Amino acid sequence: MLGIFDRPYADPVRLPLANGPAPILTIMFAYLLFVLGLGPRLMANRKPYQLRAALKVYNVIQILYNSVLFVISMEFILVYQAHNFSCLTVLPPEHEMKNMERVLVYAYYLNKILDLMDTIFFVVRKSYKQITMLHLIHHVYMPTAGYTLIRFFGYGGHVIVVGLLNVIVHIVMYTYYYLSAESPAVRQNLWWKQYITIMQMVQFVLMFLHSIWTLMQPNCNADRPVIYLVLAASSLMLVMFANFYAHAYILPKRKKLTEEKLK
Repeated sequence: MLGIFDRPYADPVRLPLANGPAPILTIMFAYLLFVLGLGPRLMANRKPYQLRAALKVYNVIQILYNSVLFVISMEFILVYQAHNFSCLTVLPPEHEMKNMERVLVYAYYLNKILDLMDTIFFVVRKSYKQITMLHLIHHVYMPTAGYTLIRFFGYGGHVIVVGLLNVIVHIVMYTYYYLSAESPAVRQNLWWKQYITIMQMVQFVLMFLHSIWTLMQPNCNADRPVIYLVLAASSLMLVMFANFYAHAYILPKRKKLTEEKLK
């Protein structure tokens, strides 16, 4: 079974942070070490940092980064039409659009590493309640899975839909974060926070349905392990996000209604 690691890279182009397991494993180890141990210890006797300016800059970077990815991806899909959405396969090395596909997928992979800063900010602001199991699993899974897919299946293919849906959600999400960083008053008036979670759940449903649709296509040679991975991951994430939504929005409302009736 370990012989799988002796297989040559699916794509001969080996870009930084995706040219071997050491970089991503080191990043994830350092991330978990800081978030689960070192960071809280360093902050134990310190006041939480506000970081309002830093957060606004970070959120603007994320909004612009994801927006550029979305625009270029739509150009790649709609203008150049290199893919068939019913059967998304990795473009062959000789394809004229291969380098563009590599750049888009690699840029998305780097963005999943950048996303780890979310948790770092939570730690230094001592917002520990936001570092949930869901949050950690999601942030560890995305860059790790990104490297694994690039390593064994190459840049692109079936996960293009995953990336496209994800950048749309992130544009909305980081716009919310930017606005909420303005002031507590602004944050209290942002009524659409819960709808971001709904958007996230919708994206997982669409990922799942697209994977099922792909499996139904005759003579489709899209990588089956990738499809099964998307099916499993989207199912797990949907359950976890639905559980979070229920506990964050539905159950508190029911409890409040019950208490009002008892008064």
